[in-house]
Amino acid sequence: MNTTWQILTGNLAIVALVISVWAHIYFRFRQLSDLHTKLAFGAVMGAGTMASMMMSVPLTNGVFIDLRYSLVAISALFGGAPSAILTIPMAVAFRLYMGGAGAVDGVISIACAGAVSLTLRILQKRRKAKLSDIFILGATVSLTLLATMLILPNQVSAMTLQLVGIPAIVLNFGAIAVAGSLLLQFENMAQDRDLLTAALTQTPDFQYVKNRDSVFVVVNRNVAEHHHFSSPEAMIGTTDFHIATQRRAEVLFAEEQDLMRRGEAQINKIESLMQGEREHWFRTSKVPLRDRDGVIIGLAGVTRDITEERRIERELRDNRNMLSHAMSGMSDGFAMYDPQGKLVYANPQYSNLFPLSGVVRVAGYNIRDILRKAIETQERRNFPVAVDEQWIETAARDLHRDKDEEIDLYDGRWLSLRTRMTADGMALVVVSDVTAMKQAEHSLRAVADRMKSLAETDGLTGIVNRRAFDEALALALARSVRERTPLSLLMIDVDRFKAYNDTYGHLAGDECLKAVTDCLRKAARRDTDIVARFGGEEFVVLMPEADEADACRVAGQFRDALHALNLPHTGSEFTRVTASVGVAVKQSRGRATTPSEFMQHADEALYDAKRGGRDRVSIWEPASSTRAVNG
Repeated sequence: MNTTWQILTGNLAIVALVISVWAHIYFRFRQLSDLHTKLAFGAVMGAGTMASMMMSVPLTNGVFIDLRYSLVAISALFGGAPSAILTIPMAVAFRLYMGGAGAVDGVISIACAGAVSLTLRILQKRRKAKLSDIFILGATVSLTLLATMLILPNQVSAMTLQLVGIPAIVLNFGAIAVAGSLLLQFENMAQDRDLLTAALTQTPDFQYVKNRDSVFVVVNRNVAEHHHFSSPEAMIGTTDFHIATQRRAEVLFAEEQDLMRRGEAQINKIESLMQGEREHWFRTSKVPLRDRDGVIIGLAGVTRDITEERRIERELRDNRNMLSHAMSGMSDGFAMYDPQGKLVYANPQYSNLFPLSGVVRVAGYNIRDILRKAIETQERRNFPVAVDEQWIETAARDLHRDKDEEIDLYDGRWLSLRTRMTADGMALVVVSDVTAMKQAEHSLRAVADRMKSLAETDGLTGIVNRRAFDEALALALARSVRERTPLSLLMIDVDRFKAYNDTYGHLAGDECLKAVTDCLRKAARRDTDIVARFGGEEFVVLMPEADEADACRVAGQFRDALHALNLPHTGSEFTRVTASVGVAVKQSRGRATTPSEFMQHADEALYDAKRGGRDRVSIWEPASSTRAVNG
């Protein structure tokens, strides 16, 4: 009995060794499909059953006792049918190879253990195995082995249940419990590793780890692709000297070595780099990495491309500056303060714009008196309720510097204050009611956001589509009427485009339309200009606050850019790709019109340009219908 326990305990070590081997080679198979991984698992478990039978307890009449059943059961539970298809035949074949009177009974026992395990796997209904499943499997397989020992004649005649059966049943149960628990723990570790790997490789940022010598030891896929490596693994072992200029690599190396020497993190460093002809902005954070003894062994870095964020910030800043410049020519409220803060001149509009503190916004009062009155009446929404003289003194000194600011009044109005200093220390303040402008700005930004989501619907050119353009035209026309600002509209049609498609094919036609789009973008460069594809080979350009001269200049620049491309067009009388342009202009004080009328004017001008010989610009006029600008 002692010998039986010792041999079967050695078998248990074989089971543990097989599980350890699979743990070491598992991640090599993770790159393959799930089916191939399960087949590999079944093959390893099958090899384990063979090793177990080679270390079996031999009895009379060719009967062998070992722990092969535990590996068969584990293979079926964790790998399902694909694994069992390999493990069971391998175990059966080796048992038949060993021969003996108990060979057939051994094959039946293997088949029974496999069938029981597969049944439990099916009952799981695709859910992940749990610890309770492992113990249920161990108990079920043990009972199955006990039943085969009692039923199969060669098993009973070859041994006694008391001497050999109990060790075999107990240790098969133990082997299943140990192997299953180890595999379950290993699968949880593998899942955690997969989660960390996915977080590293799938994040939109550039993430990397460097050793003490600033050599890349870990990079995510974004870093590798950005630097034109085939995979993250291919980039391991390189440095910044492999991917950047000598000067930049030297700067980065010095900064990183200094960072690791000081042990201090670098947070949100912003820098710009030229990539081709475009400027890109990046935000980088780097932190030193320490081992368990606190010794710095490297650094981890995260870099984010913030080019789009910077572009949006710049656009918002430009919009604000544009509003400020528009206010500079308006003579609404005007005031002049001397270097001591005394109001020496103010027109009536200045005091009228501030109804609660207007009584002191007259010549002779000091800015400090005006501030006290404004605070007392809570005329401005952002004023504190209780302030001391120190706060008033600081605010008064702030008057004498060049600045632009907007204030929110108690009644919901917004005022724009432009302060400019003179050579003799006087402060000139121009105040304008910009409530309508603020509302328009919010509306335009909302429409711009909507257009941004709709612009991508034109998959060919990537510019604004017809639906977004119609909304922008209605809003821009309403704003032009309300604020009495000019508005220009260009309608463009590619000359003889059908002949171009017939001659060069539709794919070439698509490339031609893209080229026309690029020329329009280069010509209409203002942030407020909107370039849209109207349909087919027709395009439109909407230009808020642009008069006839501005529109003609953009049209001319567009034609010059298209001519410079010199795209061949044998089906055209000009032997190259050209376009005709119709221009409609609503003057700043022109009569109100509807979007459809405005579009009709531009269309009529375009028709006149076509009729006049093509490759020209025509301007719509009420009296003579249209006027040609060039031919």
